[in-house]
Amino acid sequence: MSNARRLTVLGVTAALAGSLMAVPAAARTAAPRTGPAAQGHATPAKTPVAVGYGGAVASVDADASAAGIEVLRKGGNAVDAAVATAAALGVTEPYSSGVGGGGYFVYYDAKTRSVRTLDGRETAPRSATKDLFLENGKPIPFADAVTSGLSIGTPGTPATWDSALKKWGSRSLGQVLKPAEKLAEHGFTVDETFRKQTADNEARFRDFPATAALFLPGGKLPVVGSTLKNPDLARTYRELAAKGVGAVYHGAIGRDIVRTVQRPQVAAGSTRKVRPGHLTPADLAAYRTVGHQPTHTTYRGLDVYGMAPSSSGGTTIAEALNILEKSDLSHLSEQQFLHRYLEASRIAFADRGRWVGDPAYENVPVKGLTSKRFAASRECLINDDKALTSPLAPGDPRHPTPCGSTGKGVPTTYEGENTTHLTVADKWGNIVSYTLTIEQTGGSGIAVPGRGFLLNNELTDFSFTPVDPAVHDPNLPGSGKRPRSSISPTIVLRHGEPVLALGSPGGATIVTTVLQTLVNHLDRGMPLVDAIAAPRASQRNAAATELEPALWNSPLRKQLEALGHSFTQNPEIGAATGVQRLPDGRWLAAAEKVRRGGGSAQVVDPAP
Repeated sequence: MSNARRLTVLGVTAALAGSLMAVPAAARTAAPRTGPAAQGHATPAKTPVAVGYGGAVASVDADASAAGIEVLRKGGNAVDAAVATAAALGVTEPYSSGVGGGGYFVYYDAKTRSVRTLDGRETAPRSATKDLFLENGKPIPFADAVTSGLSIGTPGTPATWDSALKKWGSRSLGQVLKPAEKLAEHGFTVDETFRKQTADNEARFRDFPATAALFLPGGKLPVVGSTLKNPDLARTYRELAAKGVGAVYHGAIGRDIVRTVQRPQVAAGSTRKVRPGHLTPADLAAYRTVGHQPTHTTYRGLDVYGMAPSSSGGTTIAEALNILEKSDLSHLSEQQFLHRYLEASRIAFADRGRWVGDPAYENVPVKGLTSKRFAASRECLINDDKALTSPLAPGDPRHPTPCGSTGKGVPTTYEGENTTHLTVADKWGNIVSYTLTIEQTGGSGIAVPGRGFLLNNELTDFSFTPVDPAVHDPNLPGSGKRPRSSISPTIVLRHGEPVLALGSPGGATIVTTVLQTLVNHLDRGMPLVDAIAAPRASQRNAAATELEPALWNSPLRKQLEALGHSFTQNPEIGAATGVQRLPDGRWLAAAEKVRRGGGSAQVVDPAP
């Protein structure tokens, strides 16, 4: 998530564990959307936790969660509801997701008690080389790359929806797009977060007439409480419903995408240098989702499944959990617990940077990275009395040696922080954990004229050049290659039965957000909603660890600094959602209490 959507969490308690955190009044009573979007029916107020039967949906947005619940109420399954929720987020969270982006979809099938995944990551054009972002042998400025056709990868979101529905859904694409189509047609109520995001992007949005027409109505910032409609997106959804996703990969929508990438329409008088991209119809036609095996490790008797490369989320979380399993986290002091958690994250990110890239181009040692043996060889680096120094050198998961390393340590490269996550369960016990994105807040800033959606800037997740020429970088651009991601949709089972599922936005902080939430809940005994709300720390093999204000202002910071940790303050890290299966068969849906304006947890049939 970008700085644009970060909200100060000074009211969050400094204690990481202990008494349950009170739900802020704003999160309990967020104003429902009661305008045309609701067609006479108020959208439920945002609430961070809901318990009941029949299925559950948790997302950052009440209208989106309601779209998923509507599909569940009509007999759809978790996959149907996940696509419906994602499509609605494309309306109300258009700066985080949409038809022009991509993502990763993790699905638990209750009948087979198995976990499946879809890699719907964007791909580079086939013409791309490792020099994609170089001019005269030097990398172009990052901000220039973001707002350009060069940064736009082949969208994977429509293909992900289509693949998921065909493999595991029970409804057609047209059926599940209907709630989002209505929402786009009738509009949603602008809140403070949406206005702030728009304001932070105003300068570049004004440079693209199609974007300005969508998000700067009458040439002005949208007013909080006003209704924002997107009839172009409603028409796009109707076209997808009628013609299928072939309209994107082989048809008129795709032709419009290619034209926009190759010849971005810039406003007269703009001084912005907008480089064209090289996406072609052939790139769209060649796009496929990939059904990787999920990553898997055990943790305290539970089975933890995640997303395999091209995402680094599954391998990095598995390695960190395997390292942490060596400690009894439930009985450590808060300082000891945080120290261990930060060091495990530091080590796992060191290994991520060296070994993880698109497996179609890189030999990624997934089994080694997720093995107990490799974790044991890395865990011995942790000293309870002194913090490690970053950048830490990676280990070799193919040939692990106690406390061994291979090569030089390099810093973790930057990854845009805006994304959105949704978690869904149905009455049959199926679960979806799905994270989707267009990268930065507002993606490339370039909307497709007449189509109602922004295009991604996902290719900036590649390394522009090797961080260190002496160290192999698995994440350089390449022809048709998928940039490495940190997206971490996760599902936890016990003896094949669901325990919980969760995920988060936040760029590279996604990994640490999911990891910290897991150990907060599983080891520190926090209820899921409080494990999500607890103040966060993110160490990613960097010289300094990022802290949210509640930890920054806590005595814990001084205690950790005494061990050699260094910190910077981050106003807000991540925005998680999750679902949990309770022992009595009810579903619990959980979302943020404060971050990103608070999330929306809903169930089909509420129960005490």
